[in-house]
Amino acid sequence: MDQETAQILFSEGAVLVLLDVPPGTEFGIDYNAWNTGPNFKGVKMIPPGIHFVYYSARSGRGSDVAPRSGFFYNFKAKEVLVKKWDRLQEDITSGGVSQEEVERIQSNKKELDRYLGAYPYESYKKWVSMTNHITEPVMESLQPINKTICSVAQFVSERSDTKTRKEDAIKTTDKTTVSHDDDDPRLPKMDTIPGTQIRFSEIPKKKYPEGATPSEITKYSIDSSYVTVKIIQSKNLPSNHILGEVQFAFICFLIGQTYDAFEQWKLLVHMLCTSEEAMADYPALYNEFISMLHFQIKDIPEDFFIDIVSRNNFLTSTLQLFFSNLESSGISENVLQRGLKFRDNLTKRFKWDFTTELDEDAPVVVE
Repeated sequence: MDQETAQILFSEGAVLVLLDVPPGTEFGIDYNAWNTGPNFKGVKMIPPGIHFVYYSARSGRGSDVAPRSGFFYNFKAKEVLVKKWDRLQEDITSGGVSQEEVERIQSNKKELDRYLGAYPYESYKKWVSMTNHITEPVMESLQPINKTICSVAQFVSERSDTKTRKEDAIKTTDKTTVSHDDDDPRLPKMDTIPGTQIRFSEIPKKKYPEGATPSEITKYSIDSSYVTVKIIQSKNLPSNHILGEVQFAFICFLIGQTYDAFEQWKLLVHMLCTSEEAMADYPALYNEFISMLHFQIKDIPEDFFIDIVSRNNFLTSTLQLFFSNLESSGISENVLQRGLKFRDNLTKRFKWDFTTELDEDAPVVVE
């Protein structure tokens, strides 16, 4: 970072103050993570905008690490955000910090400065390219109500006792044999704690409009445009909100380690790639979608890509359909050329050939 940028960030950048964080805790912001030391009290010089803060508690012996938790936050210029470590919950919270304490910290930033780590500005450009569609409305609409994103779903047991579970087991045994896929009635019933789930868009099961003709049913069973447009219009937000959700899901699974987010990312990418009609109707959206996919695929580690993303050939077969739709959808020349350039880039990097039609509808690997 040059001296001029450092001075600007020092005066205009935001500060995240974290009190009472135990030494050895895994802590990160955006693409940067560390193990905290005994004097750690937060991060300074944070560029204004949306960032992802995450952390994992360690056991007293330092070997076991708790599942990752985190939150998105839109930092304002010169803002000082104060949070505290809850030792009982092993979590970061705004509770337990009085207004008086916040004001004292804000008025003594210089004294606190030596206990704050500087935001690694060298990775900021990459972060912006991966989150440029995550606006504050997008963030607020998707974050869990409790504002915390957990890599492991949080469950609560329905109230029951040994007697009620035994009665349920007897009833089930009297009716039929329990299959392996059914819940065992002898165990407590578990539900996700309300307010802890990411509020992703629900993708409609019905892929065609009410009263559709047989030909429309056939068309929209292959072309996902009806579903894509319905989601776009239901949000009452700009059309590129859907791109913000794709980016939000990507960050949640890649950095937040949330598997449900990975599943949502796959669903949204496949939906957009198979929306042939929408490609012609929303050229600006698809222009940005191609750029977004370029940065995301570029960011996925090679071993992660091979082991997870390409499992069952999801991404390669989806992109095969996408490039085929691009060339037949009557889309603008600008978007078409960008898409073909993206295709060539993937072929060069991964040795995929998207030009050969296969019975399995998937690209082949060029030897």
